[in-house]
Amino acid sequence: MALARFVRQAKRPHRVCVKMTAVAILGMCFIFVWSMFSASPSAAVTSQRSSFSDINEPVPDEIEGDSSGTGLKKNEPERTELSGESNKLKFESDSEKKVEKKLDGSVTLAANGNNATNIDKKEEADEGKEGVDEEAKENHGSEGSENKEVEKEKEEGQVGGDDKEEAVDREGEANEDVEADGDWAVTVEEEPVEKVEDESGGSKFTGKKKKRKGPLFDPKAQYTWKLCSTKSKHNYIPCIDNEGGTGRLQSYRHKERSCPRISPMCLIPLPARGYSSPVPWPESKWKVLYKNVAHPKLAAFIKRHSWVVESGEYLMFPQTQSEFKGGVSHYLESVEGMVPDIEWGKNIRVVLDMGCTDVSFGAFLLDKDVLTLSLGLKDDLVDLAQVALERGFPAVVSPFGSRRLPFPSGVFDAIHCGGCNIAWHSNEGKLLLEMNRILRPGGYFVLSSKHDNIEDEVRYYSTSQAGSHGWPPKPLSECQDLAPWFYAKCKGGMFRATLYQQSSNVVPRNREITTLTASICWNILAHKTDEISEVGVKIYQKPESNDIYELRRKKNPPICKEDEKPDAAWYVPMKTCLHTIPAAIEERGTEWPEEWPKRLNTFPDWLENREKLIADTEHWKAIVNKSYLTGMGIDWSNVHNILDMKSIYGGFAAALSDQKVWVMNVVPVHAPDTLPIIYERGLIGIYHDWCESFGTYPRSYDLLHADHMFSRLKNRCKQPVGIVVEMDRILRPGGWAIIRDKVEILDPLEGILRSMRWEIRMTFAQDKEGIMCAQKTMWRP
Repeated sequence: MALARFVRQAKRPHRVCVKMTAVAILGMCFIFVWSMFSASPSAAVTSQRSSFSDINEPVPDEIEGDSSGTGLKKNEPERTELSGESNKLKFESDSEKKVEKKLDGSVTLAANGNNATNIDKKEEADEGKEGVDEEAKENHGSEGSENKEVEKEKEEGQVGGDDKEEAVDREGEANEDVEADGDWAVTVEEEPVEKVEDESGGSKFTGKKKKRKGPLFDPKAQYTWKLCSTKSKHNYIPCIDNEGGTGRLQSYRHKERSCPRISPMCLIPLPARGYSSPVPWPESKWKVLYKNVAHPKLAAFIKRHSWVVESGEYLMFPQTQSEFKGGVSHYLESVEGMVPDIEWGKNIRVVLDMGCTDVSFGAFLLDKDVLTLSLGLKDDLVDLAQVALERGFPAVVSPFGSRRLPFPSGVFDAIHCGGCNIAWHSNEGKLLLEMNRILRPGGYFVLSSKHDNIEDEVRYYSTSQAGSHGWPPKPLSECQDLAPWFYAKCKGGMFRATLYQQSSNVVPRNREITTLTASICWNILAHKTDEISEVGVKIYQKPESNDIYELRRKKNPPICKEDEKPDAAWYVPMKTCLHTIPAAIEERGTEWPEEWPKRLNTFPDWLENREKLIADTEHWKAIVNKSYLTGMGIDWSNVHNILDMKSIYGGFAAALSDQKVWVMNVVPVHAPDTLPIIYERGLIGIYHDWCESFGTYPRSYDLLHADHMFSRLKNRCKQPVGIVVEMDRILRPGGWAIIRDKVEILDPLEGILRSMRWEIRMTFAQDKEGIMCAQKTMWRP
């Protein structure tokens, strides 16, 4: 009533003061109502510093106490312990590894007093190093003529060919209709992606393909995480597993890499039985915790094979047992005996193992200084690649159907297929031609089978079906030697006559393979059945020159056109042609690398700017020895599987060559193509676009290393926070992340990691550059 009286009074012209009073009262009412409904400051995930320059100082109580909304008190980090388990992850508080800032601006690590390496000294040099080999840039990207017709975009500041990368991104998303629903999406209180700041300081809405001018991460964003609700549960691989299918066995995984349209913004749950710290290396070579890799199909697989045994809480891998009778050691010696030029650990350093079944093959080769990368194929429903990673061996998961594998041409010294059940002759021989592409000139292709005929697996059938076709019946127990798909059919007595009839075509199919290998001029060096292992082995060798191609009567497959880039591998379809073998001395592939370990630091004649490579090697050697190994507080005895998320020359991996670790070097598809150099040094790596999920299982790596990866993304990713979510997926609980980048990126990134309950162990900043060391915890929402 009083308010109405004021309004009536205000209508009188001589009551100006009353009018002003009414306006003031209305304004105060509006402010009161607004304050009641606005968000409380306490709801923020993390209190942001005004700048990153004070990151060396101890975090104030009000920041450290509950920065992630978890209710943790200062110096009392959450310790998640599994009841009844002896293996428990213990985490140090953030303050124990903070750094102190001297008055003169230099920094020492409070943990041990050692001088931190000047991280700013070489960063600008790294910027220049990424500009080398410009002529090789985008060689590993998608070829537009072979992919879908898509609308291309060229952004200011991006390297040449980024329009192709955007086309690749969209192609990888085109086949997946999974959207982020309530169980997937993370609640992020930030401005829409389409809303960007213009040069005048205002904001405007643009098309979804426009380049965002603001920061990579919104420093004011708030994050609330949820667990992923997927069919694959704790083993979810976003770009491999099919979440849009009907749940049948055939739709469990994509036939080709296909990523969700929206990057998963949820956290992968831990295994149902719980999770404990992995068995440390080298003990993990022969046993792993079963619950860490538990899978229904794995349990059935264990019952059918003698080389893996369940013993209490562990899976044991007896050294005397393997897929090969007589043991892997005897098998490797027999291969060397067939071809004396094969010297494991000397001229043979980098090997690709197709199929990823019994990785004891790679275990014994590792003792001979051979680095074996196991390729887990998409139809490996037993998840043996995950077992390989848990044991501490390099492995990646990739479909192998119609697209090229994410490797450059001519990099593997040898390729091994031990009962991998791949129909090499099918689809015009594209699969074997892909092996020819990635095999080094003069390299070896070792093909082995238990039955001497690589298609002989089809001879196995159920007893109920055998009699009707006139073949001698075999016991159903012999089904155990088959691949998973054949085993299921054999065990259930489901072999149809049409499938069974294929067994009578074994000889013609072998002739097809023989004809195919002859057409690409592979020389058969050995063909022998070992009496002890009862394994038939064929060893082929790729030609070292183009002369033999000219001698072919039938030019089929034809020689590839000159514009066909052999190193183009990301979302590029396989070709039915032969790439020519390099002939000029300045070309890569004309000479076999030096023997290991001299190979690591011997730089070939074809390499330009070798001074920069030498400087890169020395740069990382200094950083690793003076900072990473001693100044980060990392327990390196529990670190074995390492992922370098943005490698250039493999300098970081080379600096760790004396440690008991292996490093997967990732060369981003938008960066200069330096992956061939990494392989030339005897290291392993892969192409990848970090706007998509990586081809590996959750909890695969002990340490992630990201050197200016975020700042070089150049706003390519629609949802940059998805990269951090992917890091959480592939890193093991208790694992570490070392991130070097610009301070404007590290500041909000720290808030994101804290919202996931990661422990920030060490931070350091100098000028505009910074470094952060964080450790993932057991926490799940």
